[in-house]
Amino acid sequence: LTCRNSKKEADLSLAQARVRDLDAQLNAKEADLATALNENRSLEKDLQELKDQVVTLKLSLEDTKKHLHSEMLRRVDLENQTKTLQEQMTFEKCLHEDELKETKRVHESRIAEMESGRQREFESKLSDALQGLRKQHEEQIQGYKEDLERTCNAKVKNAQLSAKRNSDFANAAREELMETKLRVDILTSQVNQYQNQNAALENRIKELQERLDYDRDLHRRRMAEKEEEMTQVQKQVQAQLEEYEHLLDVKLALDLEINAYRKMLEGEEQRLKLSPSLSSPGTTTQTATSQGRRLLHGRKRKMKTKMRGYSTGLKTVQHASSSGNVSIEEIDTEGKFVRLKNNSEEDQPLHGWVLRRRLGSFSDATYKFPSQFTLQAGQIVTIWGADAGVRPGPSDLIWKSQSWGKGDTLGVTLITEAGEELAERKIMHVPRGEESSEQDECEEEITGSEMELPSRSKKRRKKKCCLVS
Repeated sequence: LTCRNSKKEADLSLAQARVRDLDAQLNAKEADLATALNENRSLEKDLQELKDQVVTLKLSLEDTKKHLHSEMLRRVDLENQTKTLQEQMTFEKCLHEDELKETKRVHESRIAEMESGRQREFESKLSDALQGLRKQHEEQIQGYKEDLERTCNAKVKNAQLSAKRNSDFANAAREELMETKLRVDILTSQVNQYQNQNAALENRIKELQERLDYDRDLHRRRMAEKEEEMTQVQKQVQAQLEEYEHLLDVKLALDLEINAYRKMLEGEEQRLKLSPSLSSPGTTTQTATSQGRRLLHGRKRKMKTKMRGYSTGLKTVQHASSSGNVSIEEIDTEGKFVRLKNNSEEDQPLHGWVLRRRLGSFSDATYKFPSQFTLQAGQIVTIWGADAGVRPGPSDLIWKSQSWGKGDTLGVTLITEAGEELAERKIMHVPRGEESSEQDECEEEITGSEMELPSRSKKRRKKKCCLVS
């Protein structure tokens, strides 16, 4: 019984402890319940305040929409008024111009009828009157412009401020209330409309770009056709030159045979003691020499030599050399332009390339090609000086800061970006007394380059030419 009693007392103490724990939990739950009820009442108050704010914001939003609509109507009215004022200003401008023309015509008729001594006085008065009318007209136009600008700027600023306030209210309402789905749908529809307009504009831009590309391709094809025609004409000229050279060679051979037969006939006449021949060995030698010189001059024409005489006491000597695809084809003796040619079948970009000019005792000057410039295959580009006084073509270049100049000695060198000299041409004006030595040197260089003419298709070649006029 004692053991059972002690066990029951232990169970009783455990039950009492559990009851105390449950009482404590009950008190805590009641406290939490009271706190939750207080929070619920405060949340209900907040919810009621938010509902009141929603109603207020909806009313303000409707007022803002009405105000925005009225502002848009006012803006349209202002735009119409602005257009009307502009039309009125244009009409008044036309009237003023007509009055000015009529006044000028009347004054000119009066001046024509007046004496020559007082003509200057009336012209000065007429110019003063015209200037006064023009100044008054300009002041009126400027006043109209300033008034229109002030009015439009004020209206635009007010509209921008009202739009900004409305946008702020709408953003606040959208952030606080997720139920404004109707507003979001309206904005979404507007965005879709703007996107459709943007897509239409992009399609229009694409169509215009395609039309521009088509025009560029058509222009490029036409330029290619013109270049092919020029190439064919150059080939025909080259073929005619070669045919002419061949005819000269045939003529020289025939002349040599005729001279040989003539010598044989002279020998027979001398052996048979007949009448002397009309020709002589000196004449034969002179004829052969003149024919040989004629042959050299024919080859000089094949090298595209250009002869230009300046005076009876001076002659022009040109030295040219080239070791690349681009050569200096021509230097104007008046110092107006320099002409380059791409002798290869590939395009040559001239980024970083320069032309160095050496003119007598003047300091050297350099012309730098544009960064995006490329010389097409087989094409020619002309670089005009600043004082050329001509209107260059679309494929020409202009040296705006300098001119090529004139002098006794003018040299132009083509230098690459790496500093390598690829081509050079020099013009010298020397007295006629030195013609024999220069002519011999020129003929020797042309004869040495006869074997290089068939090998023009090589991409890297070295050529020299001496031109005398």
